[in-house]
Amino acid sequence: MNKYEVIIYWSEEDKAYIAEVPELPGCIADGTTYFDALKNVETVVQEWIETAQQLGRDIPKPKGRLIYA
Repeated sequence: MNKYEVIIYWSEEDKAYIAEVPELPGCIADGTTYFDALKNVETVVQEWIETAQQLGRDIPKPKGRLIYA
């Protein structure tokens, strides 16, 4: 399991739960349940990191809980 913050919310438009990882641009997944979205985003995080490594891009270190206004 990664240590990046994950934000999960219901999207009425998509009729699905959306899971976003703010520290990894474009890292987002969905699911029919809260737990499906969480499971799916874990897979997407791993793929995001693997792709960044293959492309020689920097991978942000997890900051933990982010603060939003």
